[in-house]
Amino acid sequence: MKRDQFHRKDNEKDYNMGDFTRFKLKMRKRIPLRALTDICATSFLWLIVSSSTIMAAEPDGFTGNYHISPEDVLQISVWREDDMSREVVVRPDGGISFPLAGDLKAAGKTPQQLETNITERLVKYIPDAVVTVSVTQVQGLRIYVTGKVRSPGQFRVGRYIDVLQALTLAGGLTPFANQSDIHIMRRNNNRIEVIPFNYGQVEKGKSLEQNIILQTDDVVVVP
Repeated sequence: MKRDQFHRKDNEKDYNMGDFTRFKLKMRKRIPLRALTDICATSFLWLIVSSSTIMAAEPDGFTGNYHISPEDVLQISVWREDDMSREVVVRPDGGISFPLAGDLKAAGKTPQQLETNITERLVKYIPDAVVTVSVTQVQGLRIYVTGKVRSPGQFRVGRYIDVLQALTLAGGLTPFANQSDIHIMRRNNNRIEVIPFNYGQVEKGKSLEQNIILQTDDVVVVP
């Protein structure tokens, strides 16, 4: 009796293995080799883009906090001082005016830093002042893409973007673009910094640190 059960299990096992083998042969016939190659290539490209996004999201020195720009609209309020609460537009020179605090530089600072600056000015008049600054409209975050792209121009963006995303907004590169000699021009005070970007390398998943987060008024030049 035990011998019969043993042989029956072996037969079932052989039958299942045979079914599995026939299933694999059917799948090979249904999915051409070229289709499998396309699937693998698509998966690899997705991995590159995902890695690029992860690495570009938080580059060295990037805190993730928004820095105020000219033309941004701010809502500034002081706790228990309703008459002082108001909406303020950052001037082209980067400054704002606020009652009792006078003129302050807002551009380049985070809302938290500006809160501290205003509080320091108000403490003379309101010892327990609690200031809140929020950005209600992002108007000043803009970048420029020029050169051999399909749609060059100025782009106002509501969030931080990287170089690849900026090139996508500009419609991508033209066939005659020099992929290895793209650069970003960034103005720091009275000095212009030139940052290189090799599109071909980044596209292949190499040197992804080049895909930096752009700052306001950065110019992406595609020769």
